Amino acid sequence: MDVLEAITSRVSITSYRDTGVDRPKVARLLEAARWAPSAGNMQVSEYVIVEDEELLEKLSEYAHNQSHIREAPFALVILADIEKAERNYPERGELYALQETAAAMQNVLLEAHNQGLGAAWVGSFDEEQVGALLEVPERLRPVSIVTVGHPDEKPEQPHKYDITNITYQNKYGKRVHPMYEKVTWKGLRHYGKKLKKMMP
Repeated sequence: MDVLEAITSRVSITSYRDTGVDRPKVARLLEAARWAPSAGNMQVSEYVIVEDEELLEKLSEYAHNQSHIREAPFALVILADIEKAERNYPERGELYALQETAAAMQNVLLEAHNQGLGAAWVGSFDEEQVGALLEVPERLRPVSIVTVGHPDEKPEQPHKYDITNITYQNKYGKRVHPMYEKVTWKGLRHYGKKLKKMMP
């Protein structure tokens, strides 16, 4: 699957069939996660695979009773080692750690889609309760949860803003040329010189 195709066709899936996910597929998700960009290659992300039904039930409860957590075959909890990040970057370490976990999460979502699986990013939950439930060391912060399973729904693609409404040229406020809306990103390299000539 083309990368841009994967990005633009992926949707959040919160309804799953009552079948498990094979271990090799889970391993591919973790492999995708660990290759996420990392500031200074700190690699401060760690992961907990939650398959136990009682733990999934509790995770759902601590995430404001989001039912797809308890219904998923498994959930992946992504942790950030904030202490390690701040030792390397005292001023911006926490931000870099959160950025890394977000990149890892996106990789997981895209690889799940690539394998024909469905997944959903969960960001609303009680960090302290989740940490205690999974016996996470204090140095690690639970940042996000992703539920994964075989899709049992086909949601419509969400609306996204046009490129020209959210992108600027050189300085904020100077809109990019409308040509960006007409050319697929796949073909932009081919049209690069033409675009440059058309820029005001």
